[in-house]
Amino acid sequence: MEEPVSVTGLPSSSRGVVIQVREKKSCLRAAIPYMPFPLAVFCLFLNTFIPGLGTFVSAFMVLCGARTDLPNRHVCCVFLINVAAALIQILTAVVMVGWIMSIFWGMDMVILASYKEQGIPHHV
Repeated sequence: MEEPVSVTGLPSSSRGVVIQVREKKSCLRAAIPYMPFPLAVFCLFLNTFIPGLGTFVSAFMVLCGARTDLPNRHVCCVFLINVAAALIQILTAVVMVGWIMSIFWGMDMVILASYKEQGIPHHV
């Protein structure tokens, strides 16, 4: 009798099981601070209408003690990374790239804030 074959063509007994999936974030993305939800929504609003401004405001949240996914970096270094991201957004907004990046950045802030609010571990 033949062994059942999965959709992938491998025998069902040799298929692996995914235990956990982690997103590998870039240095810039990992520097986004976990903020209170209303503040994250405000930063998204700012980023939507004035590219980079919400990111610049969020940089100061790092100095106020907001957590990031870069625990091994000094606070001033993470602050400067966020300021650099804001400058990139402002300077490239003229060609629409910075404006789109700014909106996605604000959406990431809101997503991270909702994780914090729901108590979901920040490595999701």
